[in-house]
Amino acid sequence: MSRRASRPLAADRITNPAPEAYSYVELDAAAQRGNAVLAEECALAIAYNGISHAVMMVSPSALEDFVVGFSLSGALVESVDEIYDIQLSRRGEAFSAEVQIGNRAFWALKQQRRSLAGTSGCGLCGVEAIEQALPQLTTLTPSPLPPAAHLHELRARINDAQRLARQSGALHAALYVDEHGEIVLCREDIGRHNALDKLIGALRREGRDSRRGFAVVTSRCSLELIHKAVRAGLSTLVSLSAPTDLCVRWARQHHLNLIHLPHHSAPRAYSPCNNAE
Repeated sequence: MSRRASRPLAADRITNPAPEAYSYVELDAAAQRGNAVLAEECALAIAYNGISHAVMMVSPSALEDFVVGFSLSGALVESVDEIYDIQLSRRGEAFSAEVQIGNRAFWALKQQRRSLAGTSGCGLCGVEAIEQALPQLTTLTPSPLPPAAHLHELRARINDAQRLARQSGALHAALYVDEHGEIVLCREDIGRHNALDKLIGALRREGRDSRRGFAVVTSRCSLELIHKAVRAGLSTLVSLSAPTDLCVRWARQHHLNLIHLPHHSAPRAYSPCNNAE
């Protein structure tokens, strides 16, 4: 973070009330009643230097991480140093993020100005041109695959790390495993893209070298997640669901290590691969 944003942000001081438990009735002969904590969802409006840019449906946790990650992975800023300040405010069920960015980033943002409205299930909404859906990305420097031991029983360890999902379910997670094989960061959200943005933001805000370990996503691996990983400079992305063919081609082209972690089989490295072109 830049000198002006290295101090605690106003966003850090916003707290959320404990999740509410909702009553239900089981639809069987016993008709048992119970209570369950459900996943939270809220609208977050993001403005850069006073100009509204996007409204996203997110989970109301680690919002400052999300704003930083969203800005970086969407190529709205080139580095965290271009984010000078984040001011979060809340009105009822909605949040607003006022983000101050540097002149270069703001000029570039105005040049590519477009209407963008996001939802939890949408990764490329608002994209109006093929060039934006299939952007030019800087190719990464190749990195070795993580040791196989760091993937051992990873699914079980992820379940233990997902604190919010244990309460309510319905949440995706993005996690960071460090060079020692330990899960050191976990960010959760109703949106799989949001979860990865939160993780990217947390990595930058904590000053971690993301290429020393690897990121994990619990959701389907789609092309927009590859875009975010490459833009964030991650060396390796591990997905609990199988990637699409386009994901594999882009990962190989941009030297992003891409690993699928099946339920009952050994981890599968699709990129790099011995027969990769």
